[in-house]
Amino acid sequence: MSENFERRKKIVYDFICSDLYVPMKIKELVIMLEVSKSDRPQLEYILEELIEEGKITLSKRGKYSKAEIVQKTGTFTAHPKGFGFVTIEGEEEDIFIPPTEVNGALHTDTVEISVTPASVGRRREGKVLRIVERGMKQVVCTFEQSKNFGFGVPDNPRFGNDIFIPLERSKGAVSGHKVVVEITSYGGKGKNPEGKVIEILGHINDPGTDILSIVRAYDFPVEFSEKIMHQVENVSNEVSEADMAGRMDLREWQMVTIDGEDAKDLDDAVSLTMEGENYILGVHIADVANYVQEHSALDVEALKRGTSVYLVDRVIPMLPHKLSNGICSLNAGENRLALSCIMTINPKGEVIDHKIAETVIKVDRRMSYTNVKKILADKDQAVIAEYQDFVPMIERMETLAGILRKKRMKRGSIDFDFPETKVILDDLGKPVEIRPYDRNVATKIIEDFMLIANETVAQDYFWQEMPFVYRTHETPDSEKIRKLSTFINNFGYNIHLGGDEIHPKELQKLLEKIDGTDEEGLISRLTLRSMKQAKYTTACTGHFGLATNYYCHFTSPIRRYPDLQIHRIIKENLRGRMNEKRREHYEHLLTEVSKHSSEMERRADEAERETVKLKKAEYMQQHIGATFEGVISGVTEWGFFVELPNTVEGLVRVTALNDDFYQYYEDTYELVGNATNKRYKLGQKVKVIVDSVDKVTRTIDFVLEY
Repeated sequence: MSENFERRKKIVYDFICSDLYVPMKIKELVIMLEVSKSDRPQLEYILEELIEEGKITLSKRGKYSKAEIVQKTGTFTAHPKGFGFVTIEGEEEDIFIPPTEVNGALHTDTVEISVTPASVGRRREGKVLRIVERGMKQVVCTFEQSKNFGFGVPDNPRFGNDIFIPLERSKGAVSGHKVVVEITSYGGKGKNPEGKVIEILGHINDPGTDILSIVRAYDFPVEFSEKIMHQVENVSNEVSEADMAGRMDLREWQMVTIDGEDAKDLDDAVSLTMEGENYILGVHIADVANYVQEHSALDVEALKRGTSVYLVDRVIPMLPHKLSNGICSLNAGENRLALSCIMTINPKGEVIDHKIAETVIKVDRRMSYTNVKKILADKDQAVIAEYQDFVPMIERMETLAGILRKKRMKRGSIDFDFPETKVILDDLGKPVEIRPYDRNVATKIIEDFMLIANETVAQDYFWQEMPFVYRTHETPDSEKIRKLSTFINNFGYNIHLGGDEIHPKELQKLLEKIDGTDEEGLISRLTLRSMKQAKYTTACTGHFGLATNYYCHFTSPIRRYPDLQIHRIIKENLRGRMNEKRREHYEHLLTEVSKHSSEMERRADEAERETVKLKKAEYMQQHIGATFEGVISGVTEWGFFVELPNTVEGLVRVTALNDDFYQYYEDTYELVGNATNKRYKLGQKVKVIVDSVDKVTRTIDFVLEY
């Protein structure tokens, strides 16, 4: 744009922003600005640009005004490239902060910003006015030593600057040490932040230091306090007669736990009998609330943690192991306290009756997913003989799970069946194998039974109008679904969009169509990314992904705080203690519990992803120069991503495509060679060579094998 145009644009904007200006129509602006007839089109173009930029507004009566600048407070999320976003509580869309308007804000700072109104087709932009509170007080860094000072290179690329550390405040750290740095000064223009080393985690090459660095970066509390451990020591290892008094006694019922071989906290058991043509399904959940009293030190710590965290080499539990692996774990042959949801389900998969009760149970056998699969899918005679007393029940379970799944699919429930990543480590924490972690017939049975129990409990308490914590999942953003629709058109698929909303059945149909195709994993992931995150709320607004109006988390109180919280509500209600005072207590409490639990869940998910990415990078470091076949999983102007069968993803940079000059076409997600017309597009199979790996940024670069 010419200098003359920009000068005129500034004159127009300054005039509209002046104190004496009153809203005017264009013909009045033409007169006031003395615009000639030939220059009027340029004025119209200038006004359109200022509206697009959110600097001025146009009323329904055709009058131009200065845009209202709104001030808000929120949390700043930095990007390594200098810009950022501010999240305002209660608002869906984040506000974009250009690099020139960051004004010294750092990742996770609470900031006050001015916001310009969103213009058509563009997101709102803002400017940081002041920093209300610093977010990151401590940063995990790699220490680098110079002659007279040291500095910390932050692990988190969002914390953009190295931290200056005087040698006398380095705690004896040497180059290559992973350290926790406490920030003593946040610096300013042209001046780096300063800090002091408060903890040395170990050398970058020491086993376990890499994961420990992520644990500390996310500020996970690893140890339990002495006070909590003392409280836990006082918990009995046996269920007493007094504990069992007044409970429904189900110890004669045949029941099993079905989990992974390495699971230690068994919080759900299942039973299944027949009553005529109807199934009597029992889902029996450890009564953790019996041992974790509200407001106790143990309860306060469990709420603070919100969830257990499952990293590649360790679990950071919500509750101490003595509880989670001991009295609260439904170990075979032991009397255990439970909350049971006992459902009568007809042959159509409808829950025609149910009972939620405090129970005492005794699990008959601990079974694994592997052995259940061997019984049902592999027909392994040795395993069938070993579990012969349980085989009829297991076979009925397969039948019922199939009925429940079919009913769920009929209503539109979305089943994402792509494999998760399983990372196998050696004794030193080195990755020796990365493979997809596939679901099988056994995992699906437990999944289906837990889903129906969670739905049944949620529906029961919704109609009782009881204060409660629900698991909700909102309808996807229409713009994201439109983008997904455009994307899948490239593969010859389409989804029906009714108005601004989409029914989950449409996405389910799409996943059925792509089942078994080369592009299945890719489209499944992109469909998942186009959806919103599920969260905990006190309002029962439904679950889009499961296509149900009622859903909660009832089945895992050992590892999720919301489950523990609703167990307390259920128990008080069953005992007739849910009076007006207790209702008010929960109504006051649950909003914060829901919000905090959602935040802790997101933090745990992020950390889990980061540890997997780290181990993937470390694994591929051992395979530099090796050739793999993969599928193009993403295309951008700077290259394309390739996903290998073991779920590892790497980038082929456009600068590494030496046979032509490639241009990116956004509408078709393709890179096309100018001279050769060679195309690289989503879902295409390619052979790649591992070129380089950066363990710090957890990125992998491939080059094509020609």
